[in-house]
Amino acid sequence: QVQLVESGGGLVQAGGSLRLSCAASGRTFSGYPMGWFRQAPGKEREFVAAIRWSSASTYYADSVKGRFTISRDNTKNTVYLQMNSLKPEDTAVYYCAAARNPTIVVLRAKDYDYWGQGTQVTVSS
Repeated sequence: QVQLVESGGGLVQAGGSLRLSCAASGRTFSGYPMGWFRQAPGKEREFVAAIRWSSASTYYADSVKGRFTISRDNTKNTVYLQMNSLKPEDTAVYYCAAARNPTIVVLRAKDYDYWGQGTQVTVSS
């Protein structure tokens, strides 16, 4: 049974920082892409960031580029999302996702096979 468990969400003032973690269990995701998506109330789920595990190539949505950093710790089967200079428009439920296929289009939610339960991030103005 594959599980992705997110943690680190919370309430923060605009300009503040949070670090999200996603711990994967049930299989080793070495070599497979992992990503972060978010969904705000009334909006569709959108891509935030992704990392190709073996190459460490990273990808970001334009809205978070320069503020968010995705990283991974292979020894812990964990991926992180460091979020700095947070804005009220970053408020959303953040989801971690993992894919079995190493060649997926990482920006596309439907290409991922496993999802976490989500963690709420609220940024107050």
